[in-house]
Amino acid sequence: MSEQNKRVVMAYVDAFNRGDLDGVCALFAGDALIHGVLGWGGLEAARPIWGDLMRCFQVSLEVDGVVSEGDAVAVRYTERGRSVAAFRGGPVTGRDYELIAIEWFVVKEGHIERRWGVRDASSMFRQMGLPTPYDEAWPAS
Repeated sequence: MSEQNKRVVMAYVDAFNRGDLDGVCALFAGDALIHGVLGWGGLEAARPIWGDLMRCFQVSLEVDGVVSEGDAVAVRYTERGRSVAAFRGGPVTGRDYELIAIEWFVVKEGHIERRWGVRDASSMFRQMGLPTPYDEAWPAS
């Protein structure tokens, strides 16, 4: 089961790296719960955030390590990207970023049921020369 679950998570990574938002979402159970830097919720909450990350920052995930046991899969990445489009009304700098990110998944019956993501979003924005959502300089929406 662990190997099958790893394949589901690697399909998620591949779809994310292709910028295939529909492909990413198809790997999740309909009632999946997704935790991340900007909060938590179901696919309806995560989908627009992931779409923005793909479109605005061209996020790329390089797998540095995978651990799998039972229905749990943990992945450590080197995440890279570049500011290429306005993220939530902010400026575009064309600058790159690189950081370590970690995601933990619970996979059951071939679908991701839970996902927790951890990345240093402040470092990401700083490297690209962008205000973080917590800065006073962040544009009002």
